[in-house]
Amino acid sequence: MTSSHLPRTAAVPAVIALALAAGLLAGAGSAAADGAAGADPVRIHDIQGTTRISPLAGQQVTGVTGVVTGVRSYGSRGFWFQDPNPDADPATSEGLFVFTSSAPAVKVGDAVQVSGTVTEYVPGGAGSGNQSLTQLTKPVVTVASSGNALPAAVAITARSVPDAYTPDGDPAAGGSVNALPLKPRRYALDYYESLEGVNVKVGTSRVVGATDPYHELWVTVKPDENDNRRGGTVYGSYRDQNTGRLQIQSLVPVAEQPFPKADVGDRLTGTTEGPLDFNQFGGYTLTARTLGTVQDRGLEREVTRKQRSGELAVATYNVENLDPTDPQEKFDALAEAVVANLSSPDILALEEIQDDNGAKNDGTVAAGATVRTFTEAIRAAGGPAYEWRSIDPVNNADGGEPGGNIRQVFLFNPARVSFTDRGAGDATTATGVVRERGKAALTHSPGRIDPANAAWEASRKPLAGEFSFRGRTVLVIANHFGSKGGDESLVSHRQPPNRSSEVKRLAQAQAVNAFVKEVRKAQRSADVVVLGDINDFEFSATTKALTDGGALRAAVKSLPRSERYSYVYQGNSQVLDQILTSPSIRDFDYDSVHINAEFAAQDSDHDPQVLRFRP
Repeated sequence: MTSSHLPRTAAVPAVIALALAAGLLAGAGSAAADGAAGADPVRIHDIQGTTRISPLAGQQVTGVTGVVTGVRSYGSRGFWFQDPNPDADPATSEGLFVFTSSAPAVKVGDAVQVSGTVTEYVPGGAGSGNQSLTQLTKPVVTVASSGNALPAAVAITARSVPDAYTPDGDPAAGGSVNALPLKPRRYALDYYESLEGVNVKVGTSRVVGATDPYHELWVTVKPDENDNRRGGTVYGSYRDQNTGRLQIQSLVPVAEQPFPKADVGDRLTGTTEGPLDFNQFGGYTLTARTLGTVQDRGLEREVTRKQRSGELAVATYNVENLDPTDPQEKFDALAEAVVANLSSPDILALEEIQDDNGAKNDGTVAAGATVRTFTEAIRAAGGPAYEWRSIDPVNNADGGEPGGNIRQVFLFNPARVSFTDRGAGDATTATGVVRERGKAALTHSPGRIDPANAAWEASRKPLAGEFSFRGRTVLVIANHFGSKGGDESLVSHRQPPNRSSEVKRLAQAQAVNAFVKEVRKAQRSADVVVLGDINDFEFSATTKALTDGGALRAAVKSLPRSERYSYVYQGNSQVLDQILTSPSIRDFDYDSVHINAEFAAQDSDHDPQVLRFRP
């Protein structure tokens, strides 16, 4: 592993010195850094400097003094120490992490002198785009005394965190903010950077990211910042990143003190205090020496209403790599959600259905056992006897977990809707559009849209199906666009961050948009529903490409801004799953059914979406 500061593995992290070519590494050692006779001793704020990169990076320093404020004995082992006598510059941090590689021999409250090498460590590696953490490596540590009072914790509050997120990066430095002077009173990321390694605290705060399997949660110190009625913080644009979010971890190993379980909307009460870290999986993180208490606010899983007799209910649900190796309890929980929370939609597009032996990479591509187990669980939960249609992919050609062969699957209730089978396609045969008796029809149903298009390389191909409801044809296209893997994070040293994965999704959206336009060319009044895990926001270039020329409209935009989300990532409630409709579907009722993303206990990491309309 190249990342460090989360206990996701016990591997020793790599230490990366940033290159001179990027303008991030200081020159040869100075007299002060080397502790030359007559030179003033090096202080922590001298090491941290007034930018994100230490002016002493790459140099040896000796006799740096401070008080230990936190010790980490797992993951990236080391300790934080802090100068109790700060300078007058708000841009210079007074705290610093010392990477020891083995369990530190110091205790909180020890007054220490540390010698070592100043290093800029990039969590995730230089190619991740992450900011770096200034730290001391290969340390020699001397304990001068123990039991000392800690420097008073800096309170992170709604008033202390600026509303502006970050400055734009320097174009001459490839968009990097690394060399820009910190302005902690103007920009939130500069404010947090000015506190890197410092003993900080938050008071009672609302949870905006539920406890995850890695024993961390997210809070906001700005309760009114893009809040929604269920307690989350909504991410509504690339320029409104929600500055009050902060990740919380504990310095106490979970074997000694279990990390609290919290859902979105709960309160982390009291005082949470400890050093401010920077890590690969979330950026600035309060590593708590003292952790507040979770107050359960009773968030409930939503239930969408039942469709009326004349309404067609179409839904999408990413079921997170479902396969027969999963415990029956997962199938039962997902089935219960379909019946009780989604009210048994007429058509349900599933994403991430894996083949019949899951991640076993042996050439199996059929998913009949997976779907059969799921549909039987739905029926046992009191739901309809769903039938299904899908197309098996070429082995390992559609991305996802190697050997898993994820694909989209249509479930439909034959008591309410019928499926029109037309020359069932295969993984490499494209479905087309023809005009029959004045209506648009598919040449292959089920069929795949343009599977040879390079946009779908190592990605799921759209699944198109022709349905009939009360004599009206409805064409449904199930999608699972390329993931955001490879994108730089919101705390990247490049600002704005590089969203490289968007290139593929943009091409995928253009292919689907072109197909819908072909349908509407054959029948302008055709009812078309495009849905699935689009893996992109309602304001993204991807969504704009899907809706280009008025071919589709994003139904999620019919909701108030505060209710537009299907996924929670790093404390941001955001849209990834969508349903889009052709212009002929004028009146509809849309619901993002919040049953997973806001909860510590999840059956999937996505919330399903439901659209009801009268064809």
